[in-house]
Amino acid sequence: MTISLRERGVRGVVLDIEGTTTPVSFVTDTLFPYADEHLPSYLASHAGQAELEEALDLLSQEWEDDVARGTNPPPRDATHWVTGYARWLMRQDRKSPGLKLLQGLIWKGGYADGSLRGSVYPDVPPALLRWREAGLAIAIYSSGSVLAQQLLFSTTAYGDLTRFVEQYFDTGVGPKREAASYERIAGAMAMPPAELLFVSDVIAELEAARGAGMQALHCLRDGDMATAHPDAVRSFDAIVD
Repeated sequence: MTISLRERGVRGVVLDIEGTTTPVSFVTDTLFPYADEHLPSYLASHAGQAELEEALDLLSQEWEDDVARGTNPPPRDATHWVTGYARWLMRQDRKSPGLKLLQGLIWKGGYADGSLRGSVYPDVPPALLRWREAGLAIAIYSSGSVLAQQLLFSTTAYGDLTRFVEQYFDTGVGPKREAASYERIAGAMAMPPAELLFVSDVIAELEAARGAGMQALHCLRDGDMATAHPDAVRSFDAIVD
């Protein structure tokens, strides 16, 4: 299937990352283990710094919310409670704003010293260039922090791809499976939802975007089979201006 953005009246494209622009394995096998391994040393070496304190404030509130919900997080009276709580959140794959910010800060050091390098599918860079040359707005919406998104796209083997991206959104606009989040994104991009196309590998996210009035496209990548979604592609090469 070929998707013509012009024929569909699309003026802006909003992209998911994991499983859409970037292999899931890069996140699960590279980024997550790196954050887990470097968590204790990062907390010790950056104690008192403003960026870390912001993440700790978020984690503290989330810990209190977990206690109130009875989810039994690790006790906070432990000396290294942040390490224990962050790793507890990681094991649950929780879309925690505090955790995502903390992971982004840890990854920042890895990208800076060359230990990490952003990964995207090879069809992504030419598609971004093609869409921007056609005058389309491009945005990213991921559960990872805006910092983490920018680090990934600025350090790929294809160069710095952030030059193609106008806006970044994380769960600060709301959960990815709620329509209201996509309404806020459309508002921030100053476009009617119907003129925006959201591309993701997760059906529930696509349904939420459609609920907000956006157009939605299922991206099938490594190992993905058939889909019940009406529109699907296996490569960004099929999304033409």
